[in-house]
Amino acid sequence: MKIISENWNDFELIDCGDGMKLERWGDVVLARPDPQAVWKKQCPGEWKRAAAVYHRSSSGGGSWEYLRNLPQKWTISRGNLRFYVEPTGFKHTGLFPEQAANWDYTAKLIEERVRGGETVRVLNLFGYTGAATVACTAAGAKVCHVDASKGMVTRARENVELSGLTKAEVRYLVDDAFKFVARERRRGNTYEGIIMDPPSYGRGPNGEVWKLEDNIYGFIEECAGLLSERALFFILNSYTTGFSPVVTENMLNVLIKSRRGGTVTAGDLCLTCSKSELLLPCGSTARWQAEK
Repeated sequence: MKIISENWNDFELIDCGDGMKLERWGDVVLARPDPQAVWKKQCPGEWKRAAAVYHRSSSGGGSWEYLRNLPQKWTISRGNLRFYVEPTGFKHTGLFPEQAANWDYTAKLIEERVRGGETVRVLNLFGYTGAATVACTAAGAKVCHVDASKGMVTRARENVELSGLTKAEVRYLVDDAFKFVARERRRGNTYEGIIMDPPSYGRGPNGEVWKLEDNIYGFIEECAGLLSERALFFILNSYTTGFSPVVTENMLNVLIKSRRGGTVTAGDLCLTCSKSELLLPCGSTARWQAEK
């Protein structure tokens, strides 16, 4: 299943190929590596527009080569949502535009429930810079945003404020997601929506090693225990190369659908190249949705 993020004005995937992708972020064009783009560039002339190019290092990591003067950060918007964009030393920009399909998906479910007078509480785990937090908050949800990086949580708060949601109810936590979920289970707290974007690999504050394939099943089971009786959705994103959407779909079927009913869908999150109409896969997502 292909899940395509559309309706962008301030973002554009111009072209991709030869292990790279060319993107427009507002008025700024950036060229970054992408291992999925194994075909040849379709529009070589477009690449002259790049204001900065990220080069990988043979020893790991990489750095940006700036071909024009750029601000440290700038803003882009999608509808009434606004976000900061900032090139980082790890090739990222602070935003994953392919996730816009999930922003639309969750916003619709939240808005329908809120219009009926109900409260919708959403837990955003590994929340990064908070794009999903912004989208859910704008739709009327009360969001708990959790990330282990203080800098990412600060940027999430800035993105919420940038979208004019300063009076919204958002709880920002710099915390280990696994320990937070365990505490929430003990407290008996529940949520109507859960979004999680776990890393492929990482270390906890005390040196604990996280490997997606070894830990994800048990952690999803723990998180599923936080779904309320009026739960709406559970979204699991994955950017681990080779981790099929069928795998994440199966886990949600076994751990949530088999116990609560509803439906599970999964697929590749994709962006369309504006100049060639080729699709670039950008990770995957699996969604459980409760029966209406």
